[in-house]
Amino acid sequence: QFPTDLSAELKDLPREVFAVDPTSVTQTPSTEVLYRCRKCRRALFRSSSILSHVEGSGPTAFAHKRVTDSARLAGDGREKCTSYFTEPVQWMEPSLLGVMEGQLLCPKCAWKLGSFSWRGEQCSCGRWVTPAFQIHKSRVDEVRTLPVGTFQAAKT
Repeated sequence: QFPTDLSAELKDLPREVFAVDPTSVTQTPSTEVLYRCRKCRRALFRSSSILSHVEGSGPTAFAHKRVTDSARLAGDGREKCTSYFTEPVQWMEPSLLGVMEGQLLCPKCAWKLGSFSWRGEQCSCGRWVTPAFQIHKSRVDEVRTLPVGTFQAAKT
């Protein structure tokens, strides 16, 4: 028997559910990519928080939405997945508690980054992802840390 109102269960989530907010950690491992809000540059999540999914069947998965023939051209060079699906990050917690779905806004400037749904959402590639914490790639910038080598002063 499943409860009819899941929102009551979503009011108090265990701390372990949330990935660490990148702003609360001073150093990002050099192998990880940091993602920042494109508008205010606030650090949002790391590459280790991105959840991979098997690519869906593309526009044919949206047949119920009557996709036009021009949109069926999957080989047009465009990236199929236009969003990142992440694990929930600590800064998302106030938005997630007590509700099944909603918008994900930057915690600093309140710019819309994407959306979430505990029921799941469909990626642009056609794959259904559950639960879904979806951040649009166009709303964030990748910040790669360059490895710093050991520099030696030239002997003169």
